[in-house]
Parts: sequence; structure tokens; C-alpha cells
Amino acid sequence: MVSSSHEALHRIFQRDPGLFARAARHLGVAFPPLVSATELSTDLTETQPLERRVDTLLRMDTEDGSFLLAVELQGRPAPDKPARWAYYLSYVYAKYRVPPVLLVVCADRVTAAWAARQVDIGPRQWPSLTLRPLVLGPDDVPVIDSPDEAARDIPLTVLSAALHRRDPGADAILNALAKALKSVSADDEDTATTFIELTEQGLGMTQAAELWRHLMAVDLSFFQSQTAQQLRAEGRAEGQAESRAKDLLLLLGHRGVEVSEQDRERIVGCGDPDVLGLWFRKALTAASTAEIFASAGESGTAER
Repeated sequence: MVSSSHEALHRIFQRDPGLFARAARHLGVAFPPLVSATELSTDLTETQPLERRVDTLLRMDTEDGSFLLAVELQGRPAPDKPARWAYYLSYVYAKYRVPPVLLVVCADRVTAAWAARQVDIGPRQWPSLTLRPLVLGPDDVPVIDSPDEAARDIPLTVLSAALHRRDPGADAILNALAKALKSVSADDEDTATTFIELTEQGLGMTQAAELWRHLMAVDLSFFQSQTAQQLRAEGRAEGQAESRAKDLLLLLGHRGVEVSEQDRERIVGCGDPDVLGLWFRKALTAASTAEIFASAGESGTAER
């Protein structure tokens, strides 16, 4: 199953193809300025029976000619991948007659070092094919921790956050990115939302993702990501539950029903508006809290 972080780390190049040339400069490779980019089909399936799919495939038209950019995300070393990558490049070259470049993006240093090896395919005396991928790993993309620098290149900052998600500098990158995205959202909310989603996906299941969730919760008016929507929904449910708990305690006090400290904690601690609604209806006639909490099939844990 393809993870969301896997998707984000190649979709960022679909969103901003020019990011490739800017990122490649950190590898010491200079590509000419981009004139245009066209997204191509990622399906590299033969008629029968072989199926191969590259993560992202872009035709890059520059001032100095055209090339195909195949972007692959690699989560761990895999002995069979170099042969597959060689197949991808050979196939797209045969299909489009445009020279290809393979970019492998790795979120950990061990995999990046493995992927960066030159692989000679053929006899030692005369390799017929040499695979030389460009590799972007945590050590190849700078830590962007200044809001001004982040604002100058949002896509590169998103890539920086994703690749440094397990590093100590991740917090500084995310804080800078959040501040930069506020100014973007004021002018183009859709663009800001796209980069917020890509950041959210690129961080995967890491502590950095929790920080990003917190940053998104600070000012949700700027953000429409899935995280923000979830937080808003949770906030509405919590507010509704709190209101119903107060109403229930007020009703019990008005009717003179004794409420122990344990009962009060149970009511206040219940975060389920439906359960609190059930208790409120029972409290209209109940003579005790035990009668309120008791119901057919309810074991006393329904509020969880």
C-alpha cells in the first residue's frame, strides 16, 4: 500500500516542476531554466504481461532542450530496484525518444546513500548500461528555518520538511513554513491548502506531524487541510459535549438529584454528545444518577 508520505514526496514535483532544477543545484548539477513542463502518463506497462509504474513522469522543456524527469520515492534499500529503474528509463526513452533523468527521493540517509550508487549493467569488461540516478536525501536539501526564506520557495521548504521530518531541525522548518503559508493563503487559499496537504502527507507518522497538527490548530481560518477540518469537527463535538454536560448538571441540580463527585467527573469527562443527550432525557424523570447511567445494554462505558 502506497503511503501518503510516499505520494507527497513525488507529487510536489508535479505541483512545481521547477523545484527539480532548484533542488538539483544542491547536488552540484545545474539544469537550464525551465520553459515548460508537461505531465505524462506514469503507466509503463507492456502489452503483456509486465506492469511497471513510475511514481511521477514529467516532460521538462528547457532553454537548452527537453528531457524526461522520472521521480521515484524509495523508502528502503531494495536489491531489485536498480534493474527496475533501468527498465523505466529505457522504456520511456524508447516510447518518447526524449532523454530521461531519474530522480530518487529518500527520506532517510541510509537509503539515500544506497540509491546514489552508480550501477553498471553488463559484463565487467564492457557494461552495456550504466544507471546514475540523482538522489535527494536529508543531507542534500537544506534546513529552511527562516520564514522569509521559506516564503521565497514554499515547495522547496515543503520538501525540506518532509526529508528532515525525523531530524532535530524539523520543528524550525515547520514553524517557518507555517508563517510563510499565512501570507500565501491571504492571496491564494487553494495554493496554500495544496502545500499544507502535501506537508501533512509528507511528514507521515512522525512527531513532526504532531507539531504540524498543532500549528494548523493555532489559526484554522488560514487552513482548510484535512487536519484542519478534523480539528474543527473535533472542536465542535467537544463544545457540544461540554454544553450538554452543563445542561445535565443544571437539570439534576434543579430537580434535587444528588450528584456525587465521581458522578460529576463522569458527566464532565464524557465527550460523546449522544450519550450525554441520552442521560439528559433520562434525568427528566430519574430519581438518582444510578438510574440515569443504567440503560439496556449499557455497561457504563458508553461515553467512551
